[in-house]
Amino acid sequence: MSLMDEVSPCPRIAIIGGGLTGLAAAYRLTELSRQSGRAIDVHLFEAGDRLGGIVGTEERDGYLIDTGADSFITNKPGAIELCRRIGLEDRLQATDAQYRGALVLRNGRPYPVPDGFQLLSPTALWPVLRSPILSWRGKLRLLGDYFIGKRRTTGDESLASFVRRRFGSEVLHRLVQPLVGGIYTSDPEQLSLAATLPRFLEQEQKYGSLIRAAKDVKARERGGDRTSGGARYGLFAGLRGGMSDLINELTRRVAANCSTRLSMRIQRVENERNSRFSLTFADGSQETFDAVILTPAAYRVAEMIDTLNAPLSAKLRCIEYASSAIVVTGHPLADVAHPLNSFGLVIPHLERRRILAVSFSSRKFPNRAPAGRVLLRTFVGGAMQPDLFDLDDPALIGLVREELQTTLGVRGEPDFALVVRYPRAMPQYHVGHLELVAEIERLARQHPGLTIAGNAYHGVGVPDAISSGEHAAESVFNAKPQRSQS
Repeated sequence: MSLMDEVSPCPRIAIIGGGLTGLAAAYRLTELSRQSGRAIDVHLFEAGDRLGGIVGTEERDGYLIDTGADSFITNKPGAIELCRRIGLEDRLQATDAQYRGALVLRNGRPYPVPDGFQLLSPTALWPVLRSPILSWRGKLRLLGDYFIGKRRTTGDESLASFVRRRFGSEVLHRLVQPLVGGIYTSDPEQLSLAATLPRFLEQEQKYGSLIRAAKDVKARERGGDRTSGGARYGLFAGLRGGMSDLINELTRRVAANCSTRLSMRIQRVENERNSRFSLTFADGSQETFDAVILTPAAYRVAEMIDTLNAPLSAKLRCIEYASSAIVVTGHPLADVAHPLNSFGLVIPHLERRRILAVSFSSRKFPNRAPAGRVLLRTFVGGAMQPDLFDLDDPALIGLVREELQTTLGVRGEPDFALVVRYPRAMPQYHVGHLELVAEIERLARQHPGLTIAGNAYHGVGVPDAISSGEHAAESVFNAKPQRSQS
């Protein structure tokens, strides 16, 4: 017997937050209900006026514009498997092999990231040794990884400390910081390696040298041992109609089986005497549920549960967030001096530029721009340049146009310029994050039927957000009855 069987013949489940995590949780609950033959009553509440959260797609003058993520990694199964289950497999789109790779800025000029350099370490040394990105001193220090033993002390370590220890400061600042910063918009001096890229810690413990580990992984891949679940798409995949293909299909399926309500902001979540949960809405109305899945940002969840569990609320507030903006522009290719022969450009912080990265969206996927034109998405702000996020739209557009001109030779008026802002949207996985999340989950278990999910805990990518929602749904659906400790 599960908790859902114990509380009611047809339990009421509330999902707070209609972003990707909330939609994934709602759909997974409908799957579990159908597979088990057990009836449930699912209600999805979204504070905004649309579902999908920061994921969305717009069409403008022949351009197809993803306003949030435009692709997802395939070696984590969450996104690929969900697309297959909801009938979107024929919409999955591989990235264009012609342009795979990235550029990094050095002294104001873009250079290709050496072939095989994967976030922290190279799988092949010769491309790194030939690259002008590192000085000869930096290259020799990188080779020193062969002779540096594994770390003997325990405890979490920052990304910067790990890379500096194994490869030296130049590799950190010239390659790792811009590549990883493009994913987490974080300060590498504070970013927890164990919480973000644990495989490199595991490789260090197993092989001592990360270069030695990379060579072994490459040899096993040549022998047919490939771990990626999306090998046919490459490391990244998208959807032919943009990421809204996923949101639209999830929304359609969820709406057919669940109650979905927009513009419904939750003020408080409280326990009732019978261990059910009372939700208080912004207009003062209340509803009661047998279980609740909370998917908003950690600081918003903290506000909702402050009276329910003050220690849990305090721990949630310890997760910091960064703000960022995307300036999307469309250009005639004739106005761009650089050949844009990659998926994008990342900018080391030491270059003292005012942008983090530029994604060449129409190079990644060929149907993103009209013929003879290119779609660029330029990222601004993040943890290391927070003041730039506060600029108004005209100032941000002007800043980006200047940076594109000096880094890529983009001239003339763009076909359009669109600013998309994400205030406090990117959780920062600081050193100690895993211990913090473990304590959050321990405190949440004091309230059977209450589950917290989202990108603040076990991963920030699209597959992570989906898996978090699905695991929350499974936890609520299959929970065993237990006495509340609250």
